[in-house]
Amino acid sequence: MNAPVNLSALYDCRDAFTQTLETLAAQDGRIVAVCNDSVGSSKLGGFRDKWPQRLINVGIAEQNMVGVGAGLANGGKVPFVCAAACFLTGRALEQIKADIAYSDANVKLCGISSGMAYGELGPTHHSTEDFAWVRAIPNIAVIAPCDRIETAAAVRFAAAHTGPVFLRLSRVGVPDLLPEAHVFELGRANTLRDGTDLTLIANGVLSHRAMLAAEQLAEQGISARVLNMATVRPIDEQTIIQAARETGAILTCEEHTIYGGLGSAVAEVVVDHHPVPMVRLGVPGVFPPTGSANFLLDEFGMSPVDIAASAAGLIKRKHQGG
Repeated sequence: MNAPVNLSALYDCRDAFTQTLETLAAQDGRIVAVCNDSVGSSKLGGFRDKWPQRLINVGIAEQNMVGVGAGLANGGKVPFVCAAACFLTGRALEQIKADIAYSDANVKLCGISSGMAYGELGPTHHSTEDFAWVRAIPNIAVIAPCDRIETAAAVRFAAAHTGPVFLRLSRVGVPDLLPEAHVFELGRANTLRDGTDLTLIANGVLSHRAMLAAEQLAEQGISARVLNMATVRPIDEQTIIQAARETGAILTCEEHTIYGGLGSAVAEVVVDHHPVPMVRLGVPGVFPPTGSANFLLDEFGMSPVDIAASAAGLIKRKHQGG
């Protein structure tokens, strides 16, 4: 806790995802993979080579892909259904609702290259609505790991958990934040840095940026708590309420529209239980343009410098009573 972020080594969480999936599949013959002509982008080549009969490639047919996953689950398999997050959630949302959630099927939905990770492919490939869509549906655990360690832990959790899971995985390199022995707990936030003046809440590729912002705030004499809120549903209400009471202000940042995502989920808890001044950083209700993921995050005010500046402004509001 409070250790500086090491940016010298950045990791693609897809590698941790597939390495862990292959390890689990070697131990459990029920685990299968389903994809939409995305063996490469999902990094399932090693899985395919080891178990060609356990990888089902349906082609570019996401609705069918989710239905196949539900059928495999009904047959006793543990399917990991992998596709670009924008197409998995956008094209197959009805099947996710009816075939997976309503049926409570034991399917693990893996949204690959989430957020703005496809960058230069532009608005059609950005996935900045998936939290809002999926977290509104009952029965689905919604998870966005912050690093390779949490990704591996979340995959192990998903494989052992009975019921639908949505894993939101990016291809943007991120540093390690959690210890190697980390065990994922559904609905439980991790305190990455302690603080008393305000709380920064993030997940996915934003968690390390929130940590860098907290380091900059410390240089200004501002003590920022940082929470990694990997589980968006069920949200960790207790930790959010505690943060509101103890720090008096909350700032959220996410690679998602500010409508319906992490910030909205946190705000719902704050409004219901302990209202405090809040700021929600994210995509401000627009279609993000073409550009690298890191460039776009900076453009939407989520560079570490900009997060720190927004936090400093929030501290002023707090001291002014609102």
